[in-house]
Amino acid sequence: MNNMKKLIFAFALTSVLFSCKKETTNSNKTNNSNSITCVDNPNINFTSIGTPVGKFSDCIKDIDGNVYKTVTIGTQTWMAENLKTSKYNDGSSIPNVKDSLEWSKLTTGAWCYYNNDVANNAKYGKLYNWYSVSKISNGSKNVCPSGWHVPSENDLTVLTDYLGGESIAGGKMKEIGTSSWIESNNTANNLSLFSFIPCGAREANGKFNHLSYFGGFYMSTESDGEGLHSVFSYKEVWIGIDEDPKKGGLSIRCLKD
Repeated sequence: MNNMKKLIFAFALTSVLFSCKKETTNSNKTNNSNSITCVDNPNINFTSIGTPVGKFSDCIKDIDGNVYKTVTIGTQTWMAENLKTSKYNDGSSIPNVKDSLEWSKLTTGAWCYYNNDVANNAKYGKLYNWYSVSKISNGSKNVCPSGWHVPSENDLTVLTDYLGGESIAGGKMKEIGTSSWIESNNTANNLSLFSFIPCGAREANGKFNHLSYFGGFYMSTESDGEGLHSVFSYKEVWIGIDEDPKKGGLSIRCLKD
């Protein structure tokens, strides 16, 4: 009788393990083809001080196959890494423009690596001009993965309000430590797990600056003929909203529809 019980138990255990394995495999195949099981990325620092107010969600994949961690903060789900795609989500290419003079004359979408150095892509992602996010300029294309979009000014306000307002939200959104920011980055606690890093910028004249000191990501909103973007600084706890020429280059963080 004991041997029979052992046999039944072994059979049941095997069935459960097979079922779990099958469920884990199928979890990569959801209704949203961009949603996949996350694997830890050792190049990104997701540690925080205190109790996080954000919660990691499924990873997503862009048209180029780049994989991004995502985080749910309040009612919104954001990418927790900067965009790296070289294509719109319909598969059409976004030009990589290296030359400063050519960059300064653009009125259409383009991207570059900071300092035109591909080594910066893995950590900081790409820099894009505002024309790449504007559906008026890019022919109604979407630079974000399907099911995601470039946030509007109102989208960012929803996020910063949830984090206590613009005056303190920046510190809750910045990666802590000095592996990305310069040594005086003592205003960051990353409690949102948004993990923003100082990716620098490309000016409208094509010059690069501010890596490790400053960063921001574009919004789809424009004001007075210029593109709006967020502003993060190594020494500030606030997050700002600024307007700059559309020819400038900044990061992009996508928001789930």
